[in-house]
Amino acid sequence: MVRPEKIRLGDLLIQQGLLSDEQLKFSLDEQKRSGRKLGRIVVESGFVTEEAISRALAGQLRIPFLDLKQHSPRPELLQLLSEAQARRFRAVVFDEAGGNLRVGFVDPTDLAAYDEIVRLTRRQIDPVVVSESQLLALIDRAYRRTEEISGLARELTADLGDVPVEFGELFATAPGAEDAPVVKLLQTVFEEAMRSRASDIHLEPQERALRVRFRIDGLLHVQMEADAKIAPALALALRLKLISGLDISEKRLPQDGRFAIKVRNAMVDVRISTMPTQYGESVVMRLLNQNTGLLGLDRLGLPADMLERLRRCVRRPSGMVLVTGPTGSGKTTTLYAALSELNTSEKKIITVEDPVEYRLPGINQVQVHEKIDLSFDRVLRSALRQDPDIVLVGEMRDQTTAEIGMRAAITGHMVLSTLHTNDVVSTPIRLLDMGVPRYMVALSLQLVVAQRLVRVVCENCAEPYTPAPHEHEWLRLELGDAVDRQRYLRGRGCMHCGNTGYQGRTGVYEMLEMTTELVEAINSDDTGRFVQAARRQMAGETLRRDAVRQVVRGRTTVEEAMRISNQFED
Repeated sequence: MVRPEKIRLGDLLIQQGLLSDEQLKFSLDEQKRSGRKLGRIVVESGFVTEEAISRALAGQLRIPFLDLKQHSPRPELLQLLSEAQARRFRAVVFDEAGGNLRVGFVDPTDLAAYDEIVRLTRRQIDPVVVSESQLLALIDRAYRRTEEISGLARELTADLGDVPVEFGELFATAPGAEDAPVVKLLQTVFEEAMRSRASDIHLEPQERALRVRFRIDGLLHVQMEADAKIAPALALALRLKLISGLDISEKRLPQDGRFAIKVRNAMVDVRISTMPTQYGESVVMRLLNQNTGLLGLDRLGLPADMLERLRRCVRRPSGMVLVTGPTGSGKTTTLYAALSELNTSEKKIITVEDPVEYRLPGINQVQVHEKIDLSFDRVLRSALRQDPDIVLVGEMRDQTTAEIGMRAAITGHMVLSTLHTNDVVSTPIRLLDMGVPRYMVALSLQLVVAQRLVRVVCENCAEPYTPAPHEHEWLRLELGDAVDRQRYLRGRGCMHCGNTGYQGRTGVYEMLEMTTELVEAINSDDTGRFVQAARRQMAGETLRRDAVRQVVRGRTTVEEAMRISNQFED
């Protein structure tokens, strides 16, 4: 490949008709004033898109343009450049052809970067053009810090040696304490968890190793296993316990706390739970990124008719709306999406939660604190004396809380809450089992939503496939003869999704609105009558059917739909 020659970006954009003389003059003046790159200025000014610049550059140099959404580098070749080198050169090694390495450059005319990569790899290279934002996103995904985490773990193990160490000394405030291997290891674990979109970090001491796992899109993935000698350093880390308000001397009982940290320029609330196990304390940390905006109701994946019914019910002046499902099924996200639409200056909204998972301006949020007897029922009683229009109760945990919430719903308040049940039909029955009077359930309950989360097929590596025989038969129960006329997708696995084939999650739902017939049925002593009436009203619009609907739309796989269906079907 001929070594590229340097060209002037401004002249190229004028020549290609992408930029006017006035726009170029403005951009050059801004470049002199700010010192920023010309390409960044014209993109941020809205004159030219980043991709258009990259394609123009590729056309001028007569080399290919590579869309990184459609291509992933070979992992073994990617490692020919370190993360620091890839960021400095704005380049990554993709693959090889004809004995040469194919390298993606943001600026192939950067001759110093070109020559340095040739020197480092000791190979001839064929440059291609890539856009800067896509390259930086790829570097964030591709250079996972697993090796760095394992290296820090080995460094900590060597640092501890064979002599027992008082781990609290590692967190002393003496100069240099912040560089202790255990501190760097924890920091790196947090950074990698954020980069991987993990919702939880699990630190689990085993007999011969410490296992670190991340929960990503609802499933646990092993991040590393390290020598067991570092398990106490993590599980009993004095800094973690101190900043989360835990008893640093108590190692025999479970404890819960929370703290806030800044990771990769994002503020993260961390809920920490410790539990004594056979080989030390197991630590689980739930990560709540406060920089992530709330989803609106229209982005949750609700079918259009269900979305309309939910909006209509939550806007009523009184009544109760319950969202049900297991832990981690997105119930709080749904309730806060509804709150964000209801949050106006004319409404007083109070939430009672344990913990407060989202912070929403204009809302009065109360954190339950059982240790000082600030319980759900006590806070709820006080909240109702604050003249609220809307009350959100984190969970209907017991009969007392449920009765207070339902009494509030009867007396002119809209109450939103969650309950742990498998489906919508069993929810009113569960309230009766908790000891709530029938009349109270009948008068207060307006709507029940049951939900689960399914993983979404990665758009970058989605491909058609034929379902296995058992998947085909499972689909036939919902689709009948139409099963063979559908197109099914799955992810092959790529760098964008961590080779899982999935990226992100969406909800599947079912809904039950309390009609006159259902109110009469729940008021009777015949539970079976209510169940039959509820199923007639739903007309087959179950969680299972919505999951199949997502499969047919190409949003998820048959395997994923079957996995979540097993959570609510016998």
